[in-house]
Amino acid sequence: MKFLALVITLLIEQAKPLRRNNPLYAAFERYADVLENQFNGLQASHGAIAWCVAVLPLALIVLIVHALLGSLGAMFALAWSVAVLYVSLGFRRFSHGFTDIAQALREHDLNTARDVLGRWRGAPADELNAAEVARVSIELGLLQAHRYVLGPIFWFVVLGPVGPVVYRAADLIAERWGRQMEPEKRVFALFAERAFFWIDWLPARVTAASFAVAGNFEDAAYCWRTQAASWNRGAEGVVLASGAGALGVKLGGVLREDGMLNQRPELGLGEEANVEDLRGVVGLIWRALVLWLVLLFIVSIAKAVG
Repeated sequence: MKFLALVITLLIEQAKPLRRNNPLYAAFERYADVLENQFNGLQASHGAIAWCVAVLPLALIVLIVHALLGSLGAMFALAWSVAVLYVSLGFRRFSHGFTDIAQALREHDLNTARDVLGRWRGAPADELNAAEVARVSIELGLLQAHRYVLGPIFWFVVLGPVGPVVYRAADLIAERWGRQMEPEKRVFALFAERAFFWIDWLPARVTAASFAVAGNFEDAAYCWRTQAASWNRGAEGVVLASGAGALGVKLGGVLREDGMLNQRPELGLGEEANVEDLRGVVGLIWRALVLWLVLLFIVSIAKAVG
């Protein structure tokens, strides 16, 4: 049933992707802002309480609805799983921007590529050259493939419909409270960031392993083992190091931003990333996704036979 739900969701999402600024996400973000305003007393414990108020009732609702629909029949439970996955996933949500950047760079239209990248990552890219635009685009593509595809799918396979809902809610809250808060108030976001770190810990490593299997396994494993810790941004280093090694390109490194040089750890092996590597990223992500679907199909058949 989980395999079928995933296939149906991916087909629907390819035909009609859910926009990033859809009403459901916007409503949840407004709710997170209300909780922050009501609970933020500049203590980490207040953030923990607010996180529980935001996430746990949502998880309970998903569980109750799934149980009620399951009692009515398998098709009702399947429909609920598809609906939950559709809201939680977002393959096309980032692939459009990725495709637009690749096309602009191939046409030597650097200004358009910078504009698309700036809107995608939420930060200006006016100072980046073509190679830097390609490099940052690859990094964002790998990370969002994990956050919006493989991560939610992992928790759906493990926990059913409640898994991707908790994953997405925890991700949105950590980002909302952690990046849009004044420095003196950031203590409120500590629990949310730590909670998502642990929720994402195992899925990130499964994603990294998937990239290794779908790409250059030896280089991916080497980069994961020797470079991931240097990134120092939670699970991002694991995903990016493995992805860079699997692709055979170099990511990270120096970026020109705000009139300064942003020194970042170097990840990967081989040549500097360029526009031609963008196509390889799409192929790597698809191969990793197909690998997951094949494994889930085999497990489903084994359960049905057994």
